[in-house]
Amino acid sequence: MSLFVWILLGLVAGFIASHLVNHRGEGIVLDVLLGIVGAIVGGWLFHVFGHIGLTGLNFHSILVATAGAIATLIVYHMIRRHA
Repeated sequence: MSLFVWILLGLVAGFIASHLVNHRGEGIVLDVLLGIVGAIVGGWLFHVFGHIGLTGLNFHSILVATAGAIATLIVYHMIRRHA
């Protein structure tokens, strides 16, 4: 996938995950960064459990990236709260 697709996928996944986890978002830059990290985490988690990870800019990849972004945000908030 190209860098543009990763950024776009990260933006969508980060936006959805931020609004699901804390209902207000973290800001556009942090949403994109957490979304990209979440896409990587989600792809890895799905691969570990024997499912297909990211395949491009499609609905399945958005679900995978969003699941990873939600997991990333939960860990991020746990670390930030205890720091």
